[in-house]
Amino acid sequence: MNATALPAARPGWPTLFLELTKLKISAASTFTAGMGYIAFRHGVDLGLLTAVVGTLLMAMASSALNEVQEHRLDALMERTQHRPIPSGAVSPLAAAVFAVLLAMSGFLLLWRVHGLMAGGLGLLAMIWYNGFYTPLKRRSAFAVVPGSVIGALPPAIGWTAAGGSLGDPALAALCFVFFVWQVPHFWLLALLHAEGYEKAGFPTLRRLFDTPQILRLTFTWTCGTVAAGALLFFFRVTTGAVALAILAAASLWLVARFTALLRPNPDATTVRRAFLRINVYALAVMAAVILDALGTK
Repeated sequence: MNATALPAARPGWPTLFLELTKLKISAASTFTAGMGYIAFRHGVDLGLLTAVVGTLLMAMASSALNEVQEHRLDALMERTQHRPIPSGAVSPLAAAVFAVLLAMSGFLLLWRVHGLMAGGLGLLAMIWYNGFYTPLKRRSAFAVVPGSVIGALPPAIGWTAAGGSLGDPALAALCFVFFVWQVPHFWLLALLHAEGYEKAGFPTLRRLFDTPQILRLTFTWTCGTVAAGALLFFFRVTTGAVALAILAAASLWLVARFTALLRPNPDATTVRRAFLRINVYALAVMAAVILDALGTK
């Protein structure tokens, strides 16, 4: 008796929603926006919820629109070919309409509750990511450098939503940390998936440098990220001993662990661990800022 292969079950709408909006990645923007809100307000109130929800809606809209823009390229990469649009589970038009509805909802929430500055920054983040960075990364392996402005905008959304000034030097220092952090974070990810990116036609650093050179460049940017973290004290974003201890410990740990990238012939496991560790460092920075702000209420 011959077995008949059954067609794979199509994912349900909750799964498609999570995949289309890249909820895990979008949540990272939400966390940094919440951090910016708490850093200025030195406390938690109902406004934090609306600021976070508004930012999340716009981040999800941006992710969904990105999948519309790149669905043909996603179909060429094993890592992304099962996403909702390239797999045929969702049409590009339906995803685009959904993205617009999410964006409008997020913008209106930020604007009506927190003012035009917060809503405008959310809109700027979408324009920068979908209108500038997404097309640029098809042309340049260094697109992530200007594209990292995306990482700097969510803390500014939270800060201004809480009533802070966009011109505050403390906000500039906070945003700068996440701007610099974004570069080594992406380069490590791109190195782990370089073959897939190249197959889809994206330019990668591997076409310009060998792997040891890329890792040395990444290590240098990581040291820059740690140096940027020190600015949080110089500009009094954080002032307490607990925050100082967290940032100092996280910085020393990160640099010490990243020296593994400088050893001869690091393998994929070393790169993967470095990627996870730089994410842990970002969480440590957020924890230090939030704990310090709540402790100095």
